[in-house]
Amino acid sequence: MAIETTMGSALARPRLLGVIIAATIGNVLEWFDFLVYGFFAVTIAEVFFPANNPTVSLLATFGTFGLAYVVRPLGAVVVGTYTDRAGRKAGLTLSIGLMLIGTTLMLITPGYATIGVAAPILITLARLLQGFSVGGEFGSAVAFLVEHGGKRRGFSASWQWATTGIVSIIVSLFGLVLTTQLSHQQLVDWGWRIPYVFGLLVGPAGLYIRSRMTETPEFLESEKVPRVPIGDLLRRHPVAILLALGASIVSNSSYYLLLYVPTYGVKTLNLPAYTGFAATLVGGIILAVVSVIAGHWSDKTVPRTRLMLITAWLFLLTAYPAFWLMDAYPSLASAMFAVGFLNLIKAGYSGVLPSVLCEQFPVETRAVGVAFAFSVSVTIFGGFAPFIATWLIARTGDPLSPAYYLMVTAALSIVALIAINRRTARAKG
Repeated sequence: MAIETTMGSALARPRLLGVIIAATIGNVLEWFDFLVYGFFAVTIAEVFFPANNPTVSLLATFGTFGLAYVVRPLGAVVVGTYTDRAGRKAGLTLSIGLMLIGTTLMLITPGYATIGVAAPILITLARLLQGFSVGGEFGSAVAFLVEHGGKRRGFSASWQWATTGIVSIIVSLFGLVLTTQLSHQQLVDWGWRIPYVFGLLVGPAGLYIRSRMTETPEFLESEKVPRVPIGDLLRRHPVAILLALGASIVSNSSYYLLLYVPTYGVKTLNLPAYTGFAATLVGGIILAVVSVIAGHWSDKTVPRTRLMLITAWLFLLTAYPAFWLMDAYPSLASAMFAVGFLNLIKAGYSGVLPSVLCEQFPVETRAVGVAFAFSVSVTIFGGFAPFIATWLIARTGDPLSPAYYLMVTAALSIVALIAINRRTARAKG
């Protein structure tokens, strides 16, 4: 464990395993709740957003899902600035504490049938608090991982996405068990809350572990600034923010479209609910394993941006065939193959992304810079991706609409990565 140990004024240097556990334990809780909400969107829509038109109800649910991302840039600025001023340890402890409050609110809020309009209001407040918390979590965690990673910063930072894959596995298992063992009414009445109980069990452990972390040497040696107003950040690092935002686009759009697959399978392909969860289970395993492999490769063999460019081009070229396969041959096998393949590409891209983002900013503004750029990208291209996919399909009648969205976002990230390559080459020259 990355435990803070003092002998005189010296700090014990933590092992890399302890660093990874300390940084990613919060990631488990942070993303667990978001995945539960996305995977159980159809059920949550019935509990909190009832409407005569199921599409309207689902749009309201995904609208609330996306609304949480509107406050993510605010959380990135507030928590990220706090992390750059007070330390990686302080910022990570604050973010997991805030998320714990939001998760508790999601668990205990009665449904619309019990308290009426107060139910969707409370759920929206919970989502806003969670979005604010997660906005600062990413930048603080990857800064902590990179700064403790040394020459293995690509491998170390890749665990930020690998644990997201692990969480996908856990939530998918919950989905498979609950949708196959419970009746529809049991799932609506209480079954969907069971994963939130598990999520709350992670919270206290995460708070304890993070309260005992060792601060990073790079932060301790860096020049501390009293605060970093967002205007100053934009003036000092406009290119870095723009490029980091651009590089994050396809990572976010792909992740949230893959999160949408259980809903896509039920509503568009008319498949049983367990099909989407089985597919995302396979995808989660691939994301967890291959993200770490990609991070390791980026330290040893393949330059980081080259690996990301290869996988971004694969997104652009294979998104349409993947969605076409699910639509033309709607079955568990086609869904598992398509989702598994897209997660393989995503793992190669996102496993390297955190270390590339950190390399765009100096230590004194690293947490807030990464958090802000990534959160803006999530808000614009990720959080509303399920909403946009649902709307596009309803508007056009084309079940392949989500593929077009993924292809456009891949092209945007390719442009950003080419610019990062050229900027890096000029800096070395």
